[in-house]
Amino acid sequence: MSTTAKSLPRGRHSIEERILVLEELLDERFSCRAFKPDPVPRPLIERVLKAAQRTASWCNSQPWQVVIASGEAKERFRQAIYAAASSGKDDGDFPFPREYRGVYLERRRESGFQLYNKLGIPRGDRAAYARQALENFNFFGAPHVAIIHTDEALGVYGAIDCGAYVSNFMLAAQALGLGTIPQAALAHQSGLIRRHFKIGDDRRVVCGISFGFADHEHRINSYRTSRAAIADAAVFVDE
Repeated sequence: MSTTAKSLPRGRHSIEERILVLEELLDERFSCRAFKPDPVPRPLIERVLKAAQRTASWCNSQPWQVVIASGEAKERFRQAIYAAASSGKDDGDFPFPREYRGVYLERRRESGFQLYNKLGIPRGDRAAYARQALENFNFFGAPHVAIIHTDEALGVYGAIDCGAYVSNFMLAAQALGLGTIPQAALAHQSGLIRRHFKIGDDRRVVCGISFGFADHEHRINSYRTSRAAIADAAVFVDE
């Protein structure tokens, strides 16, 4: 992009201003694991949904459907899914990673150890690891949880489209001052989720998103993950 192009106005802001806003939101966003109990006003939630609905999808199929549980409905769901997860039941629609290896294992370990260190959990304390993992099913205290599901017939590509939707949901929430955490863990209880919310058998649960106002005073929300360099993720082929 030329310096001339950078300064050209587009809409109300220059191109440089627009990319700076996006970069700021991406840099600020984190997986929130402690929330304030205050509910998010419905108009704010609808603003997030309106923005996320602009997500691109294959053939404009827009396969995502969202169930948002709040208040007493969220609490009933929390109790049901926490009990199922605590019992060790596993009923996911999509296969989880067969294994993490190489750099992916290194990144996973780095992230996990950073989290446990922030919480004061000693390395190797598997019982404490398990207790922390179960906090996914308490939604980390968030006042709202969204369940994202897709059409079974669309297979992996419907799930990919939902992944893009999740990313835009989180960016929109960040722009509006909300905290979010995407949770593949909730999809371990896909059968329960379908039954609880009366979702059709032709739908597949992709993940959940717990959200609300972040508790920035809680130490767990000061933890951040690292990002790989561009050179580790991209290859340029020019000839």
